[in-house]
Amino acid sequence: WYQRRVREAVVSTQSTGSKAKKLHGLKAKLYNKKRHSEKIQMKKTLKMHEEKQTKTHDSEPVQEGAVPAYLLDRETESRAKILSNMVKQKRKEKAGKWAVPIPKVKQMGEDEVFKVMQTGKRKKKAWKRMVTKVTYVGEDFTRKPPKYERFIRPMALRFKKAHVTHPELKATFCLPMIGVKKNPNSPMYTQLGVITKGTVIEVNVSELGLVTTGGKVVWGKYAQVTNHPENDGCINAVLLV
Repeated sequence: WYQRRVREAVVSTQSTGSKAKKLHGLKAKLYNKKRHSEKIQMKKTLKMHEEKQTKTHDSEPVQEGAVPAYLLDRETESRAKILSNMVKQKRKEKAGKWAVPIPKVKQMGEDEVFKVMQTGKRKKKAWKRMVTKVTYVGEDFTRKPPKYERFIRPMALRFKKAHVTHPELKATFCLPMIGVKKNPNSPMYTQLGVITKGTVIEVNVSELGLVTTGGKVVWGKYAQVTNHPENDGCINAVLLV
């Protein structure tokens, strides 16, 4: 089985190489760009899994007398490494790299999310769009004059609360929303606050009394929408813990 796998890998690399040699012009450029990105990704993955050689100072007996200035910072080497790892972890948490309940969602086109509005005296203009999905609009939102508003978000489809389930507590709470973190379909939907299945929203969890390791009360947390809100008439989400 192992030999067969190795043979298949060798054949696949040979075929890709021969294909790269045969292609010309724009196709060759695109193919090389794709291979280049694949190689970079592979290098990153290998680098990630490499075991880092961490230097640790020997547990020598403490010498009597004064220590020179250039020897004072030698023992803090491993500590600095730990700090850098902690910073990396915090950055990852801030970026929102969690294992979400729904990793893949069906792509939604603009024709599905927006409805074309015919405007003008003779209904010839078609630059306005009405959002047909559930949206979140902040408290401090000021609407443009209706004549100049490009994206119309109906009041009936504006939601302010969501039913959030805590996966560990196995309980559901009706929590107020703070904002839309990311809609996987398009950055424009995120900007408009469109909520579809798979969207990551931010909810106010101060009512739950969650506390961090430092003892501070958690105010906002992310949750992923698990239903189609426009069909159900409510937002169901799972808290990302």
